[in-house]
Amino acid sequence: MLKEFRDFALRGNVIDLAVGVIIGAAFGAIVSSLVDDVFMPIIGLILAGIDFSNLFVPLFPPEGATFLTIKAAKEAGVATLNYGLFINAMVKFTIVAFVLFLVVKGMNTLKRKEAAAPAAPPAPSAEEKLLGEIRDLLKARG
Repeated sequence: MLKEFRDFALRGNVIDLAVGVIIGAAFGAIVSSLVDDVFMPIIGLILAGIDFSNLFVPLFPPEGATFLTIKAAKEAGVATLNYGLFINAMVKFTIVAFVLFLVVKGMNTLKRKEAAAPAAPPAPSAEEKLLGEIRDLLKARG
């Protein structure tokens, strides 16, 4: 059983998958930073200074209580509906989906080019080369 597991774990596809997951996690961190630190502040600035990461609705707040941030509501023990964070997540998903679309499209284009490229004619066999040399010698003799 251990041998089977070792064979499975060391199979090329599993290693490729592991590398893909690690690169995907790193790419996810980059996209998160890009969305949270670059895109959403610019979009918020365009939309009159809205901070999307702090858009929320407090659910059942105490009478007369107002909360300016999600953190303040959480500290008060109030449940919140964080629709701004959901918007951020949707933007992240859209970016990742678009990049994956571009990668798959590029791979498909490369595969089509490989399939469309005509195969090179096979090299002449040793017999054909020898016959060609004999023909050339006979032509040279006249």
